[in-house]
Amino acid sequence: MTAVSGVLIGAVNGLFGAGGGMLAVPLLTKLGLERKQAHANAVAVILPITVLSACFYVLKGYVTVKESFVFIPGGVTGALLGTYCLKKISSVWLKRIFGAFMVYAGVRLLLK
Repeated sequence: MTAVSGVLIGAVNGLFGAGGGMLAVPLLTKLGLERKQAHANAVAVILPITVLSACFYVLKGYVTVKESFVFIPGGVTGALLGTYCLKKISSVWLKRIFGAFMVYAGVRLLLK
């Protein structure tokens, strides 16, 4: 189950440029991790997959590194803010916010 989950998470993340965490969180909670641990571990799982995918995209010419670096300061700031918020928010609200974000993202993708 975990090997297949890893392949699925990596494939989704590589294909769509993100989204592996949306699969990782439910799978990690199903494997017994507490919700906050699942979110934190999903980030740890996605990091090497994202770095590897980014390297392949750069090598294939899909990514302009110079243009991508514009987003890094904001991304780092957002990551720090998210980490701080994860400590403060209850697991119930984390689940609700995560679910709402997934629904919003899905509807937006279907309508655009």
